[in-house]
Amino acid sequence: MMNLNITEINNFTVAHIEGRIDTITAPDFENGIMKLMSEGISKLIFDCIKLDYVSSSGLRVFLIAQKKISTNKGQLKVCCLQPSIKEIFDISGFSQIFTIEDTIESASGN
Repeated sequence: MMNLNITEINNFTVAHIEGRIDTITAPDFENGIMKLMSEGISKLIFDCIKLDYVSSSGLRVFLIAQKKISTNKGQLKVCCLQPSIKEIFDISGFSQIFTIEDTIESASGN
């Protein structure tokens, strides 16, 4: 089960991810993020405080979002990673690809 809630803070669109992103839920996650991208957002934060699990399918969506935002000269940040998710980001090399912040406030520039 995965939920995606969208809010705004300091000119950033914040995607609050809750639950698990796996092979079952990754398509819904991708559709939600692609909808945001189609609306032309250029500043995105993935809030992962309630993200319990991410598979390679989910990581792929993070990467797609990063590439699209970069193409549009925008910013994508990831915040509030649980230790197990941070470990996945570290092992996969995603910690070098993404700007990772501890809080939404630091990610949004507060």
